[in-house]
Amino acid sequence: MRITVRLAVRDWDYYTPLALGDVTSDRLDVKVDRVGTLIGNVAADPHHDAAEMSFSRYASARASGETDVIGVPNFVMRGFRHRCIITAKNSPVTRLEHLAGKKIGVTGWRDSGNTWTRAALSHAGVGIEDAFWFAGRLTEAHPITDRLDGFGRPGRIEAVPGERPMMQLLETGELDAVFTPFMPEGFFGPDSRFRHVLTDFRAEELAYFHEVGYVPGMHLLGLKASFVAEHPWLPEELSNLLDESQRVWLEKRRKYADTTPWIIDELGHVARDLPAHWNNSGFAINEPMIADFAEQLHLQGLTPMLLSPADLFPHHNDQTSTPTSRTGVPA
Repeated sequence: MRITVRLAVRDWDYYTPLALGDVTSDRLDVKVDRVGTLIGNVAADPHHDAAEMSFSRYASARASGETDVIGVPNFVMRGFRHRCIITAKNSPVTRLEHLAGKKIGVTGWRDSGNTWTRAALSHAGVGIEDAFWFAGRLTEAHPITDRLDGFGRPGRIEAVPGERPMMQLLETGELDAVFTPFMPEGFFGPDSRFRHVLTDFRAEELAYFHEVGYVPGMHLLGLKASFVAEHPWLPEELSNLLDESQRVWLEKRRKYADTTPWIIDELGHVARDLPAHWNNSGFAINEPMIADFAEQLHLQGLTPMLLSPADLFPHHNDQTSTPTSRTGVPA
């Protein structure tokens, strides 16, 4: 008998084959629910059995002793973060090192992506204590919420005064840079008043990859522990389905590359510059990245103790995968 799994994920295009039924399983019937905002806690959600979830919030829950969600080392969202640091077009800031002593805005202090972005900044020699931080909404269209999440420190990490949109503060020079996972409307236009801090962020990111050996993971697959207890085989089966959907999607993108004028060039760069397994799921192949993220969470004060990869994925740390060196090359 096939088990129905209600899965909540963002509208990632590589899950289209799964949503349309091009990728199927003899054991699972996956109902894909596309969500704009991640579910806070899938264990308490009556509408879903599995979900895309923040790596940072998952780790924080594990640090607090929560075990009602089973995390799977299938990283639904990955990406380099150097590109996520933006500034005003006329700003003199062109290097990450230039942000020392500057005022930096963030869209959420605890967010996995911003944790990785601060790690990239620290990699360039600018730590949390070397800048002044303000958490707030990116634009007027974004809601006013608590973006410090309890991690504020007067004089170092504060809320944006008056909840003013950070893009306005960036334009007036009241902020020197902003960390954002998604670019604001109009950012890519020829008349944009903003730009990436790094003019060639691809080169910087590739150099970073050659040092650390991975593409950082921000979101992972989480399942209700009670559901997994009934079907212990389910996490691996669902993870394999998601991977197969990505494989089918990439195969079709390479064939139907006319979706944008130059996506074929981008696909070529990825194939040439990164190892074929850069996006592989599994514990062993992702263990260096998981360990580094856990270390950053602790160093940045987001978890009270240093978690090990086995602490984060106790149900998956015996899985086998192709081990890699720190440069991402199979060992």
